[in-house]
Amino acid sequence: MLTSRYRINFMFNCSNCDSQHLKWQGRCTECGKWGTLSEGEMPNAKNTKSKKGGAIAAPILDLGNATSQIVNHQPTGISELDRVLSGGIVPGSVTLIAGEPGIGKSTLVAQITASSPEPPLTSNLKGAGPLYVSGEESEGQVLMRFKRIGIAPDRISFSNSVEIGSIIAAARKLMPSLLVVDSIQTMISYEADALPGTPTAVRAATAELIGFAKSTQVPVLIIGQVTKEGSIAGPKTLEHLVDTLLTLEGDKNSQYRILRSSKNRFGSTDEVGIFEMTSSGMTAVLNPSARFLEERTQTPGSVVTCVMEGTRPLLVEVQALAEKSYFANPIRRTSGFDPGRLQMLLAIISKRAGISVSGHDVYVNVVGGMKIKETAADLAVCAAVISSIKEKTPQADAVFIGELGLGGEVRTVPFLDRRLKEAERLGFKNAITPKNLKSIRELGF
Repeated sequence: MLTSRYRINFMFNCSNCDSQHLKWQGRCTECGKWGTLSEGEMPNAKNTKSKKGGAIAAPILDLGNATSQIVNHQPTGISELDRVLSGGIVPGSVTLIAGEPGIGKSTLVAQITASSPEPPLTSNLKGAGPLYVSGEESEGQVLMRFKRIGIAPDRISFSNSVEIGSIIAAARKLMPSLLVVDSIQTMISYEADALPGTPTAVRAATAELIGFAKSTQVPVLIIGQVTKEGSIAGPKTLEHLVDTLLTLEGDKNSQYRILRSSKNRFGSTDEVGIFEMTSSGMTAVLNPSARFLEERTQTPGSVVTCVMEGTRPLLVEVQALAEKSYFANPIRRTSGFDPGRLQMLLAIISKRAGISVSGHDVYVNVVGGMKIKETAADLAVCAAVISSIKEKTPQADAVFIGELGLGGEVRTVPFLDRRLKEAERLGFKNAITPKNLKSIRELGF
């Protein structure tokens, strides 16, 4: 019967990759593991039908009579972090900090732990300090990191247990001001028959932490590793479970780190935080534009542009190097800029500006480890490339802002006035923008 497919209440789940199958088979077709499929009940399979076979009506609420809950952010004392979190950490929230290994996640979390505020007197918490749980490092290793960055661990409790049930039981007894789990890939749950780090184990452990946070109003901070594929803890399961997702980015060879919020149920995701990795930990960069330009030298191929990171305008230096190519296919390399967009801009330079680039290897670098994702830097990249080819140094006090169309026209960009004010604040007197430059052909040095 055609309606029989709606009566399936059981699926076969893979304990390794958490994929679902309609029938049992010896090998999982998703991950290739043998003997990992087991029968399990489909989500929401229970209590979805009445005794007569009809569906039970879901409760309906009048949204107009609903009451909104006031969210109280607790400042962490770290200015750039509070900027990204729209004011601070929310009680009962679950925040995931993700990033590549060695990028500085544990260092930043250690500073957050040390600056964790005491619960207010009106709170139901007992006033205990933060609880730091590490499944990767021993108490001696964690203590060494705390001392290295100048943190006194007097009021910080520690546990190296990896069983999430015992961790939550200890947290319920202690009622800390903040619960930190480093990292979620090391945690196991007796509720899930899976190895640590697998999607099933990670999702089960996170679900228990969410239940604890919502029932006690204790904020939970989770560290998640990024895999080779660039995803967090394998599949993107955790991103949908947590309240806030923070990503720490940057080049390991650079001292600057960028903290972004790609999800925030209690605020905006438009802001970014700029940090500098030092021997004493993560230091907030209060004036990133000046910091990015402090070592700038006047050479051909070096120009300045202004990009928007959230609502904050940042001046960055874009460098280009064009060298005669000895290969049939010229080299195109970028750092901090989209390689595909560079190919398009080079085609525009060749076609619309009449400057041949086919015989040059072109390298483009964004100074400071920044990654430019918006099109407002198109004009700056083209100016840097043309400047390097012609061996002419651009004006020292000029900033280049504009998007480039395929016809070679220079187009306006959002928040142009705000960008120009930031450039003027740092002493730039000339602005090459769509207001005074209509075509890439008019660009000259």
